[in-house]
Amino acid sequence: MRYNQLGRTGLIVSELCLGTMTFGGSDGSMWGTIGQLEQNEAGTLINAALDAGINFLDTANVYAEGRSEMILGQSLKTLGIRREEVVIATKVVGRMHPGPNGAGASRGHIHDQVEASLARLQTDHIDLYQIHGFDAATPIEETLYALDSLVRRGVVRYIGLSNWAAWQVAKAVGIAEAKRYAPIASLQAYYTLAGRDLEREVIPMLQSEGVGLMVWSPLAGGFLSGKYSREGENEGRRANFDFPPVDKERGYTVIDVLRELSAAKGHSVAQLALGWLLHQPAVSSVIVGAKRPEQLADNLGAIDVAFTADELARLDAASKLPAEYPGWMLERQGGYRGAPSPRR
Repeated sequence: MRYNQLGRTGLIVSELCLGTMTFGGSDGSMWGTIGQLEQNEAGTLINAALDAGINFLDTANVYAEGRSEMILGQSLKTLGIRREEVVIATKVVGRMHPGPNGAGASRGHIHDQVEASLARLQTDHIDLYQIHGFDAATPIEETLYALDSLVRRGVVRYIGLSNWAAWQVAKAVGIAEAKRYAPIASLQAYYTLAGRDLEREVIPMLQSEGVGLMVWSPLAGGFLSGKYSREGENEGRRANFDFPPVDKERGYTVIDVLRELSAAKGHSVAQLALGWLLHQPAVSSVIVGAKRPEQLADNLGAIDVAFTADELARLDAASKLPAEYPGWMLERQGGYRGAPSPRR
């Protein structure tokens, strides 16, 4: 397992992060479709992840209506894991109770929910507290002020965002700098060989501003797990929960290449898809989830994937985004003035 800095912070996280969205779901709910792992099963996965060198664990208050956080917190306590040995990330924004103030990124909701998350996780601090989505009803300044106050209290160590557009993240970074609030450490976003939209605006912005990238759904909701092909295999979660949306034609072209490389390299399709992300310089950590120990074990094998330049070029050609303005114009005009050579 390799470890990376999260953005420009001194926080060091494993290149793979264990996601807990499969914990605690119930029959008939969206969370139940994703996963229904109970305490003992979840504890087994967490223990295996920690044994493999993962130190980064991601959850959210809204996952299974809080049960994911509860199961994670109890598992760490049962396993006897010292708090300083793990980096716990959770999120706030989703609806947790009825009424107009039961969701969002307002100061009131954030302060209420951080206390609830701390209690469920059985901890006195959260390492990375993330705003789970953009709340158009709340000024960004209010959200950042609330997060900064949590950092100053010591109940939150670092702050992050999730599912924000490039301009929104850039604005938040600028406000935090201008007002000397706690800086934005990371963005959690969807990025995969089957969906490289992030490369248009978000990734260049993250690299410019020194914001780390955590990747969710790196296998595109199981689409790149190896279960799907043009021949119509239709197993797994996407059979009933077709999310995230995927351009199937381009996606199957990617799968065709992954299958060829899988046969040649002795790695599973899923390992290769995860391994490609680990080769992307903007990525700080890739979140992997599992319902069974063997799924987690397969995902962990991604850290051993190595690609040749030719293999990376084949994957790039199969998954490359179609040209869009202003990207094609920026590329066309990019030679006018190159980056200056460093002074000697």
